[in-house]
Amino acid sequence: MIADFNTIKNKILDVKYGRLKEGLKIGVLEIDEYLRFKPSNFNLIVGHANVGKTTVILYLMTVYAIKHNIKWLVFSSENLGYSIARKILEFKSGRAIQEMSEEEIEFGLGWVYQNFKIIDVNKSYTYKILLAEALEIKNTFDYSGFLIDPYNSLSKDKELIKSVGSHEYDYEVSTIFRLFCKEHNVSIWLNSHAVTESLRRTHPVNHKFQNLPVPPNGGDTEGGGKWNNRADDVITIHRYTQHPTEWMWSEIHIRKVKEVESGGRPTPYDEPIKLKMMRNNIGFECNNIDLIANLKPRVKKEIPF
Repeated sequence: MIADFNTIKNKILDVKYGRLKEGLKIGVLEIDEYLRFKPSNFNLIVGHANVGKTTVILYLMTVYAIKHNIKWLVFSSENLGYSIARKILEFKSGRAIQEMSEEEIEFGLGWVYQNFKIIDVNKSYTYKILLAEALEIKNTFDYSGFLIDPYNSLSKDKELIKSVGSHEYDYEVSTIFRLFCKEHNVSIWLNSHAVTESLRRTHPVNHKFQNLPVPPNGGDTEGGGKWNNRADDVITIHRYTQHPTEWMWSEIHIRKVKEVESGGRPTPYDEPIKLKMMRNNIGFECNNIDLIANLKPRVKKEIPF
C-alpha cells in the first residue's frame, strides 16, 4: 500500500509549525532534555547484569504513573510479582514497608493495582504467547507502557526459528514488537543484557573509573546491532558497582532518539543522566531532587497516597 500523500504532508507541516505532540516530561530539566515517554515507541534498554536496570526502570515507570497516569503492564521473569509490587509501593510512598502500617500497605497496593498489572510468570513464554496475552489484557486494562524484562528469558518460537534461522529470528521479533507498539499505541520497554565481550572493555588508567567496565552501547545487546537498528530509542543503564564511593549512582545514557522533534535527544558522551540511590533504596534523586517528592509532597504521618 502506498503511503497517503495528505498524511505525509500534514505530518511535515506539524513539524514545521511545532504542532508535533511532545513526549511526556518528568519535570526535571536534567532528565527531560534527553528522556521522554512517547506512546507507541519501541524502546531498547541495555546494561550489564546486576547493575540495577530493573530497579531504575520500575522507578521511572512509577514516576510516569504518578505524574501522567500512565498505566503499565509488567512481564518480569527474573522477579517475583510481590517483589515488583513492593518496590513500586516503596517508591510511591518514599518509605520502606517496615515503616508502614498494614492499613497503609493495603491502601498503597490498591494504587499499585490500579496502575500496574503484573503477569504471573508461571509458564514458558515465547514472544508470540506473550503478545497474545498482552493484547487480551489490554481489552480490560488500557495500559500505555509494557515492560518486557528481560528479552532472553523468552523461549524461542520453534516454528519461526525453523523458517528464518537464528540470525534472522531477532530481526523478525523486533519488527513484530515495533508493529505491536504502533498498532496498539503501546510503548514497549524491552530490557536486555549486554554481551559478555562488552564486560571486558574497561576504562583506561588515569580515568575516574579506571579498570571498571564501560557502559555498553546498543550494539552490545545480546543478538547484536539489529536491536539497535529496530528500536526507536536506545537507553543504557549502568552502575559502577565495585567503585568504593560511586556505587550508589545509576547512569542513564540515551544512545538513540529516533524522533527528536517530539522531545529528547542523546546524552553527550560521558555525561549521562545520573540518579543517586536514596537510603534503603526507596527511590532516587537527580541533582538533589527527589523525583517523586518533587511531583507531590509526601505526608509522613498519614496514608501517603
